[in-house]
Amino acid sequence: MSATGQGLVVHHLETSRSQRILWLLEELGVPYALKVYRRDKTTRLAPAELKAIHPLGKSPVLTDDGQVIAESAVIIEYLVEKYGHLGTGELAHLAPAPGTPEYWQAKYWMHYAEGSLMNWLVMKLVFTTIPTRPMPFFAKPIARGLCEKVQATLIDPNVQNSLNFIEGHLAKHAWFAGPDITMADFQMSFAVEALLSRSTATGQVPHLVAYHKRMRARPAYQRAEAKGGPTIMAA
Repeated sequence: MSATGQGLVVHHLETSRSQRILWLLEELGVPYALKVYRRDKTTRLAPAELKAIHPLGKSPVLTDDGQVIAESAVIIEYLVEKYGHLGTGELAHLAPAPGTPEYWQAKYWMHYAEGSLMNWLVMKLVFTTIPTRPMPFFAKPIARGLCEKVQATLIDPNVQNSLNFIEGHLAKHAWFAGPDITMADFQMSFAVEALLSRSTATGQVPHLVAYHKRMRARPAYQRAEAKGGPTIMAA
């Protein structure tokens, strides 16, 4: 898909996955323009204007020299391939060498973030929100009971399983793919934020909490939030 105009533009929806793209660009020091889109105050959905950039109307979306790139993982791989050479020191291994253990770990976590983890976190958000939506008064107890049952029997066990899995991995690795920060950490960053914000068992995952603090302490991460706003919407 092509787009008119030149230069790198991040089409950023507030409190969304596109925050991970801003973080990566800030780490690499790549110049970019930022176009911020606000969610509908009632539905919390993205505005229709995003469909003018990409037919699905979702964020993140990147426009760069006439190209439109969508999907977080694709955008991250695109940016690392095109601008990764700017990364030096601890950023020198954003794309691990093919065939190495770090390479396959990075591949795994790039897919795990959206393929396995975010499904449960989105369900958690939806089933927490449903009882707060407008409905007849007599339906609220029914909706609340049903949502609580689904969370207790299906969603929460899977979220807890993910917490345990990630905690075990980070107990052995400084970053998701190994000793160095890689593209996988940017892909996982939003999932980590969402996971910790929607879990009550953070005391059981000290390595994940330490990772989260280390991630948020990075100046580039802080610059990304200063420009794009909070990563996770307030409860």
